[in-house]
Amino acid sequence: MQSYDHVTSAQVGAVALEDSAGADVRSGGDGITVCQIAGDLDIESLAPVKETLAEVLRGNRLVVLDLAQVAFCDSSGLNMLLTARADALAAGAVLRLAAVSQPVKRLLEITGAAAAFDVRPTVQAAIAELP
Repeated sequence: MQSYDHVTSAQVGAVALEDSAGADVRSGGDGITVCQIAGDLDIESLAPVKETLAEVLRGNRLVVLDLAQVAFCDSSGLNMLLTARADALAAGAVLRLAAVSQPVKRLLEITGAAAAFDVRPTVQAAIAELP
């Protein structure tokens, strides 16, 4: 994962799932964390990604989920995103979705869930406006 304006390339945690999905987490040390998620977000692959998101949402003021590499997302993946949003709000953090892949974008649109999220076209755009 590349370095972003406020986010260093120091890896603070990663989860690689067998054949399905993974999350690469990077932090700028200033309460800003980018979590790049890749692969399929379905019922069989979510547990480790959910655990990673739960950890990331603690102690950060801005969490950006880079979804550019998500190839598939079903209702369980959507539920995970909605839960992450609720957890961020409860923790006083801002959750933004960035570079949303077409499969995720379509799911957000057809379910009406797009309105619940702060979606930015790129990770850089998501971290440009700090909370």
